[in-house]
Amino acid sequence: MQPDRVAFLCPVVARYGLRKEDFLAIIDGMQMDVDEDICAPDLATLDLYCERVASAVGRLSIKVFGMDESPGFELAHHLGRALQLTNILRDLNEDATAGRLYLPREFLREARIESSDPRTVLAHPAINEACKKLASLAHEHYRRADSVLRARPRGLLRAPRLMGAVYARILAKMEKAGWAAPRERVRIGRGPLIMILLRHGLSA
Repeated sequence: MQPDRVAFLCPVVARYGLRKEDFLAIIDGMQMDVDEDICAPDLATLDLYCERVASAVGRLSIKVFGMDESPGFELAHHLGRALQLTNILRDLNEDATAGRLYLPREFLREARIESSDPRTVLAHPAINEACKKLASLAHEHYRRADSVLRARPRGLLRAPRLMGAVYARILAKMEKAGWAAPRERVRIGRGPLIMILLRHGLSA
């Protein structure tokens, strides 16, 4: 990338102390999707992907929020993964259309799904079992992120609180509906969204 094309970032990087390695991690995450269509990665690869495309974004964000690095990076680690895993579960159909499947192969095999072909996997009768395992992993990251927030670290915490609350609600709705075909993309209605905003968005 030409230096002059990213020069606009320099004042922001200097102001908030943003780290070069986090920008590079995000690029590496996007490169993972460019290099090949990810289909049923192992858990370690999935975690690396989440680290790059989500938690690295969180590490940049917590600097803007004014958080100290220790609690901030822990929050980015867990909330980033929780949000990304929720996205994966919500976007199964869209990803399959693009030839991608981010459900980990370990969870598929535990559900006795041997294929890694996206459409075949999503049509399998045991798809709900595999998705529930990934949902449980997401819940654990939500719990860990909430633990950081409940300690009330220094910084502007409204944004991560709202993101966590909204996406956790989406995950809960998906769990209630299940992931068996045919499945529809889950959305939160305006009323529940307003309630989340009132509950979590009024504190700093």
